[in-house]
Amino acid sequence: MRTTSEVPTVVVVMGVSGSGKSTVGELLARRLVMPFLEADDLHSAAARAKMAAGHPLDDEDRRPWLLSLAGWIREATHSGQGGVMACSALKRDYRDEFRRAGAGVWFLHLALDRATADRRVAGRTGHFMPAELVDSQYATLEPLRPDEPGLTVDAAADPQAIADEAARAVRARR
Repeated sequence: MRTTSEVPTVVVVMGVSGSGKSTVGELLARRLVMPFLEADDLHSAAARAKMAAGHPLDDEDRRPWLLSLAGWIREATHSGQGGVMACSALKRDYRDEFRRAGAGVWFLHLALDRATADRRVAGRTGHFMPAELVDSQYATLEPLRPDEPGLTVDAAADPQAIADEAARAVRARR
């Protein structure tokens, strides 16, 4: 039987839109030599269209997506590779679902002030998530609680420094 330190880690880089989940997640995956998943890639066309039209997803919309992500976590855990996933994971219930999928799930919460999130999202091009949905992200956000495995960092910091800090924390868990 594996101990917790032997279970492959799956890091979920979480936070609101514009917090840098994809950037930090890719950097962290490279540092840990693990596969990377951009959770947005698994949204259905209908979910993307709904968000692009300025309507936030509800839990019913998210359910199939969350199940797909939990399946990826199970596979990453069972394969022995682990992985890094960029995913908003805004609610505790979503994170609980991920923890049920794999024993080694750990969260990196990229906490970001509202003004910076608004500025970053407004400045991106080619993304389905419009700036007007940032409000709904903050309304939904349930920050990591002390009993949840993970680390909260200031997402306004340098992405390289965040990835370095997270990599050290993940390695220390092993």
